[in-house]
Amino acid sequence: MQTRLIKTEGLSQQVLEAGEGPLVLLIHGFPELGVSWRAQVEALGAAGYRAVAPDMRGYGGTERPQGVAAYSILNLVGDMVDLVRALGARTCTVVGHDWGAPVAWHCALLRPDIFTAVAGLSVPFQPRRPGGPPTPAMAALARKAGQGDLYINRFQAPDAHRDLEADPATTLRKLFFAYDGATPAERRSTGFMPEGVSLLDSIDDAATLPPWMSQDHFQEYVDAFAAAGFDGPLNWYRALDLNWSLTAFVQDQRIAVPALFVVGENDPVRHYAGRQEATMKDWVPKLARMEVLPGAGHWIQQERADAVNALLLDFLAGL
Repeated sequence: MQTRLIKTEGLSQQVLEAGEGPLVLLIHGFPELGVSWRAQVEALGAAGYRAVAPDMRGYGGTERPQGVAAYSILNLVGDMVDLVRALGARTCTVVGHDWGAPVAWHCALLRPDIFTAVAGLSVPFQPRRPGGPPTPAMAALARKAGQGDLYINRFQAPDAHRDLEADPATTLRKLFFAYDGATPAERRSTGFMPEGVSLLDSIDDAATLPPWMSQDHFQEYVDAFAAAGFDGPLNWYRALDLNWSLTAFVQDQRIAVPALFVVGENDPVRHYAGRQEATMKDWVPKLARMEVLPGAGHWIQQERADAVNALLLDFLAGL
């Protein structure tokens, strides 16, 4: 494996890559990095694929444009189109986890000529819904259910990144702990918090690193987020309503390429995104497989690296 910078038309992107063969792009989520895919880059590279995992826009060693508008879904898909071109490829399979999953789904939705197959981890495809932008609807549903606020709504505040940046090590330790499958259910986050209680305050102060994360690997995240901050990553969330306004042209469009979906049984994201799992086949007609990994939490490509690698390789072999 090697790490290098690639200058595309849009921005300079840092990538982790290995192997030769058909291109597979691996898109991370929040609060992650390209190195979150290290086990997959190694396995896919060894199996005859060219595996490339970028630090996404606003993260790690990749450039961090200013302003919410720079983080729309169109920008994020465009970054991947540019990256495929810069890598000298014409087509690829795209794989995304967490926030990377919506980017991967939209790569396949918007440019099926380039992204000829797609795999989403943890977050199912969520089609654009008529009736208005998503964040007011999220807030109303949380209040109606008596669950306070969803962290996604809290992240809309222009200064929401400040709390996360005050102590990056504590922030990251709590987030990885709160969404991990090995964490006892009563100590896992649901994504909801009482009014007036911050996301970090809603997570146990005694949070420890997940069993799969070494101190050295954790330090990679701490160093990256201490240097780059959390403003860029939170702009992905702040652009949700903008994305809704920009994507009316794909209303009711379905993903036409072969697809795979994998989710952890105990992933807290299922509390607020899981209902889309039941309708996945309606919106992704070529969904080849939907796999729920027993006991796994949110960070499945690291929690269950061997299982995820096997599922990806089986999916790729069947294309």
